[in-house]
Amino acid sequence: MFQKDYILRMIEMIGDLIAALLGLIKKGDYEQAEKILERSYYELLRHDASFFQLIPKEQLTDKLLNDHNYTNGHLTVLSELFFAEATLSEAQNKLSNSLIYYEKSLVLLEFLEQEDKTWSTKREERKSLLKERIAVLSASK
Repeated sequence: MFQKDYILRMIEMIGDLIAALLGLIKKGDYEQAEKILERSYYELLRHDASFFQLIPKEQLTDKLLNDHNYTNGHLTVLSELFFAEATLSEAQNKLSNSLIYYEKSLVLLEFLEQEDKTWSTKREERKSLLKERIAVLSASK
């Protein structure tokens, strides 16, 4: 029960965190956004960003669920962090990094949709946005 409550609180907090990060990115304060993002990976998921960078998108869910005992709640949080990371990378004109993070975020959302077997307006909107950004960045390669 404690772990489930913790995950639910994490998911609620991530919305505020992402909003703050996107605000910093919009202001052009990339350095502060990077610091907060890096700290967030560790505080919320107990690994630094590089740990998640190294996992190929095709193995992401399997490795995290089976090898590291992550839950769907963790994957939800990670999807949001990937989205923020992609947005920051895109703002910094690191388009190949941005594409990778958008793709990983989409992989996680699609997995969660299949697992939850529930429809979510928020998730659908995010998936549409991710697909749009992936298409734009893929076309600019």
